[in-house]
Amino acid sequence: MRLVLLGPPGVGKGTQGRRLASDHGWALISTGEMLREAVARGTALGVEAQKRMDAGLLVPDEVMIGLVRDRTCQPDAEMGFVLDGFPRTVGQADALDSMLQGRGQRLDAVVGLAAPEDELVRRLGARRECPACKRAYNLESAPPKDGRHCDDHPQVEVVQRADDAEATIRRRLEVYRRETAPLVDYYRGQGRLREVPGLGPVEEVYRTLSVALEC
Repeated sequence: MRLVLLGPPGVGKGTQGRRLASDHGWALISTGEMLREAVARGTALGVEAQKRMDAGLLVPDEVMIGLVRDRTCQPDAEMGFVLDGFPRTVGQADALDSMLQGRGQRLDAVVGLAAPEDELVRRLGARRECPACKRAYNLESAPPKDGRHCDDHPQVEVVQRADDAEATIRRRLEVYRRETAPLVDYYRGQGRLREVPGLGPVEEVYRTLSVALEC
């Protein structure tokens, strides 16, 4: 299955996408993680992406399309993939369809996750990551064992990413409403959207998501 997870920052796309990919043997393709890896390596793309992400802005379409085109060609994506963070614009959605059609493939499903903005700000404000290995935590729902240090690197304190500061979160949500939210109507109009509430326990959301996907 080739699947897109849509929804605002903090709604749980990464958590649910990781579980889906693990349970079904699909590749999890997170454009956010690919960009952060480029940032960590200090590539030209990474430096430019860092500036834009720290400001709560989107990375240009042509960069994201190129990343996804290359990543979806890798062997682990042959059995299917879950896209988290792409597409983010209608232009990217059209490019994704064209890309897949050129390979004789199609997008099987689009799932839209939703939650109130105040809940999203609260969730994102609680996110932390290990500077050493980039492992993600959430101080409320998935904290480190001791509440401060990475489970895999006990001497390293987890930190808040620059793009998870509240002012930046608000800007990211504003960009989402302006740039990405129209995709919900775009896919709904095509009859391809399956809508799932992003509120409640993670397991409950996952069950609802699995029912929506019939998997």
